[in-house]
Amino acid sequence: MGFFGSDVQFGKQELIHAVVPLLKLLSLTVIGIVLAHKRTQIVPKSTFKLLSKLVFALFLPCTIFIHLGLSVSVNNLALWWFIPVNVIVSTLIGCLLGLLVAVICRPPPEFFRFTVIVTGFGNTGNLLLAIVGSVCHNGDSLFGPECQTSGTAYVSLAQWVSVLLVYTLVYHMMEPPMEYYEVVEEEDEIEIVQENLPVNDLSRPLLHEAEWPGMDDQETVHCKTPFIARVFANVSDFSETSVPDHEERHEIERDRPQSPKSIRCLAEPRMVRKIRIVAEQTPVRHILQPPTIATLLALIIGMVPFLKSIVYGDDAPLAFLTDSLDIMAGAMVPSVMLVLGGMIAEGPNESRLGLRTTIGILVARLFVLPMIGIGVVFAADKMNLLIEGDRMFLFVLLLQYATPSAILFGAIASLRGYAVSEASALLFWQHIVALFSLSMYSIIYFKLLLMYI
Repeated sequence: MGFFGSDVQFGKQELIHAVVPLLKLLSLTVIGIVLAHKRTQIVPKSTFKLLSKLVFALFLPCTIFIHLGLSVSVNNLALWWFIPVNVIVSTLIGCLLGLLVAVICRPPPEFFRFTVIVTGFGNTGNLLLAIVGSVCHNGDSLFGPECQTSGTAYVSLAQWVSVLLVYTLVYHMMEPPMEYYEVVEEEDEIEIVQENLPVNDLSRPLLHEAEWPGMDDQETVHCKTPFIARVFANVSDFSETSVPDHEERHEIERDRPQSPKSIRCLAEPRMVRKIRIVAEQTPVRHILQPPTIATLLALIIGMVPFLKSIVYGDDAPLAFLTDSLDIMAGAMVPSVMLVLGGMIAEGPNESRLGLRTTIGILVARLFVLPMIGIGVVFAADKMNLLIEGDRMFLFVLLLQYATPSAILFGAIASLRGYAVSEASALLFWQHIVALFSLSMYSIIYFKLLLMYI
């Protein structure tokens, strides 16, 4: 009887620890919905757009710099190696699930690749930081006194890897399909008209710039074309008509055969040339955004003891600066959830993806993938690949499998002119369903972590 009673108390504890943090986030999201809803219009959408820019350029970098720099060191970074590995593993498993969904649910052919991508790439940034911040808000947290510092450090490292994948792999995978290019191109003309609207126009979706402010300014001549497909189909014809700058440079170099660079270009293999042309059109430079710059600075300062003693700590000469950044970092969690509420208030767009495919993606991403993630993480723990006794480390690894698709998909889809309405509608429904799926899996995670020694 005593054992049974303690088990009931154990159930109440896990329920409180798991559900209350999410209820806090849900409350903030509901406030955002009420403020941005069309019927109330208490706060205009342009204000939410400015708030998302503040999160991107100020609140999020401050959070990363404060907590990551404080906890990182050369030894710790060596112990955290499984975090980027887990991002890649979760993405790979998610893409395989997306391929299975695409085969079973049979979406329209032009959205086959989109189904695979959107199932595979999850939100490893703002949403995870908000969950960690909410879980660690109470003093009696399951994860100890260093809860938020360590949790934010783990999430920041994972986010850096995820952003690298999005700006390289996802960017190219989201290019318009070659065989449906004419249809997509007609849709892009409509989108271009919308993009020429004033910056504060309410008809522009908040989703498109929620995690990439100023995205419209990054458009290139090739971003809305099937660039890779055309390059690899016929690089000579494509490069002559579509990449004149490169060809003009090569013509100049051919006029100077004495130049070693000219000889190298003349001898360049066809496949190498194709890869080079694609690499030159990859927006890697966009990786150096404020959050990733803050991550790099925190890693550099945190791993150099002398610099760390100057910046971090109560007795540090620059303690006043880190305290100021810490104050601004406190606005990150409520701002992220308010912006999410503003996005949800816009409602879902029309989608040609189909109900069966939409449900298949929701089930695969939010219910099946987290179950697989539990097996992957605890198998890695059994093989002694993880930090022993660190519950927050396990919690962050598990959460990487349970989040909805990255909000950055909306910006990428808009930039590439591919599945724009479908991405918006799917992200809307994913975040609605995630309120329930994350609650369910949070209870499971907390039960597992409370049993973990």
